[in-house]
Amino acid sequence: MRREREITLFGTLINKRLKIGVLMLGVLMFHSGMGWANAPPSSLHEDLPPGLSQWTVASDGTGKFFSLQEAIDQSVSGQTIWIKAGRYEEDVTVHSKEHLTIIGAGMDRVILAGLERVGTLHIGKWPYGAQHIVIQGLTVLSHSGLAVGIFNGGHILLKDIRVKGMVFGQQVQDVRVERCVIGTSETTGVGLVDSQATLIHNFIHDNDHGVAISGSSQVLVKQNVIVRSLFQAVRVSDSSNVRLIRNTLVHNGGGIAFTDSSQGKIEGNIIGEGKVGILFSPKSQTTMAFNTLYENTTNYQLSDFPQRSGQERGGQTDLHIVPQFVNSDHDDFRLQAHTPLAQIGGFPFLGALPSIE
Repeated sequence: MRREREITLFGTLINKRLKIGVLMLGVLMFHSGMGWANAPPSSLHEDLPPGLSQWTVASDGTGKFFSLQEAIDQSVSGQTIWIKAGRYEEDVTVHSKEHLTIIGAGMDRVILAGLERVGTLHIGKWPYGAQHIVIQGLTVLSHSGLAVGIFNGGHILLKDIRVKGMVFGQQVQDVRVERCVIGTSETTGVGLVDSQATLIHNFIHDNDHGVAISGSSQVLVKQNVIVRSLFQAVRVSDSSNVRLIRNTLVHNGGGIAFTDSSQGKIEGNIIGEGKVGILFSPKSQTTMAFNTLYENTTNYQLSDFPQRSGQERGGQTDLHIVPQFVNSDHDDFRLQAHTPLAQIGGFPFLGALPSIE
């Protein structure tokens, strides 16, 4: 029954469609705690380290492999695969592999586009998994509703990746998604079921839900900017336990929702310009401290029928201060100098990004 429920949830996520048009074609990336820039830093490039050119994938024929999948299939534990700039139209699967690193020439220089199946990039598959996998420096496009699927694996790092579509993880442990730009999904930006994961320093934009966490997941969501979700920026359901620490959640249909018997900690977040700042089910359990909620239609609400105020669930130390971003209309969510949101509750600042100096 559990597997049937998981498959049903996955099908629901894949089949749902956007109800509004997509706004931006993402421009931004968080880097070194300094904010968003118009292009990602060029820390990855085509010049390969000496002695590693034999493990190069190149669409123009200058590497050992034309196909990334072929390189993965021939790799052994401890291998690093380098991908030169280009567009790679193939279905890529990493499974039954351990300690494998895949590095692209840059977030916007290497494009993975799927061919036939649901999902362009799969990491692990039932009954086979994948362990200690690092993938960075490329873009993954959605195919048939899914861009990246992580199944039955662990110790996975996705870093400096642009995902145009959904990242979905099911029954995975120690997954870390860091400094990625994830958006324009037809369903959810990041979906996690029965998983343990960390989402940190990501820009998640223009999805139905920014992040949806279900099953018995345990997730840390820290210092992410999540904007323009049709519904909630973060939705937690079933018996999941989620810590939301210093995120910036603005211009969404809603901020955070804890449904069913979910649990969580909500601290140091900026939550604003939505219908409901934080929605609680009566059975959910949350602790809150030092969040700022501003310009929401309702800051706290219970999901009873009829719905009623959840003011008693709000944090006693929560604030209601307009953040004064540098330029939120252009996705610059750094705080202005002399922000009132600095040095509060032991945090150097509230939200994902610091103030300008």
